[in-house]
Amino acid sequence: MKPFFNSFHDIFVTLSTYKKVIFVYSFAVQKYSILINIGLGLITLTTDVFSQNIENQLFVIKSKSDYRKWVTSNGHQLLPLADFVTPVFSSVPYSCKNNFTGKRLYRRHSFWVLDEVGIRLQKIQDSLKVLGLSLYFFDTYRPYSVTKKMWEIVPDERYAANPAKGSGHNRGVAVDISLASLQKGQPLPMPTGFDNFSDTAHHGFSNLPQEILTNRAILKGVMEYFGFRPLGTEWWHYSLPDGSKYPLLDLNFRKLKKTDRANSRY
Repeated sequence: MKPFFNSFHDIFVTLSTYKKVIFVYSFAVQKYSILINIGLGLITLTTDVFSQNIENQLFVIKSKSDYRKWVTSNGHQLLPLADFVTPVFSSVPYSCKNNFTGKRLYRRHSFWVLDEVGIRLQKIQDSLKVLGLSLYFFDTYRPYSVTKKMWEIVPDERYAANPAKGSGHNRGVAVDISLASLQKGQPLPMPTGFDNFSDTAHHGFSNLPQEILTNRAILKGVMEYFGFRPLGTEWWHYSLPDGSKYPLLDLNFRKLKKTDRANSRY
């Protein structure tokens, strides 16, 4: 932007002397047309698109070939959650309409996590088993296109990821989880249900029964011990603190399965 404005310094000087002279400049910046009308000391900019779209700015990986290149170059990849955690107790609200959007967001859903996340979750699950407990999953990897849909409904960064930044879920480094009984697989009582956008879901909310406070504290304690960072407004959300170093992904679950099978052949 700075070079763009500097290039029009002479125009402003000219306008200070000849106020009624109208300059019309038409030029292209990377495929985008910008018409600049300068007259009587006023500047009007009309653009089809002035800056790159969000996806290009954030380098969203959308194709299987680009994903394979990234896997080959950096040594990390998304893997099935079941490769690390057993048993996998879960419910997936985004696979039906019973979620805050009222829409079915996932098709042919399966749980995926970055390999580094999976290794940590495996250690957490093993630690919880000693207590007769298990992790309980709501969501792990989430395609970037789904994050955009969520933001359209809840454009509040306390509760939804801004697509301009992307989500830890899009990178495979965030998980939405709870605790469950290892024997029965039933989730333990927690402050609220999943995706409850109220103060009661905040970690700092303490007007709760002792059992619930204890359950929340166990989950938070074990997740932090193994390197995850909590989100203050959602007791269920945890992510790696350095997750932004990984790219955003917009591959659906069917594509991930295909790339996983392809990678296993190498």
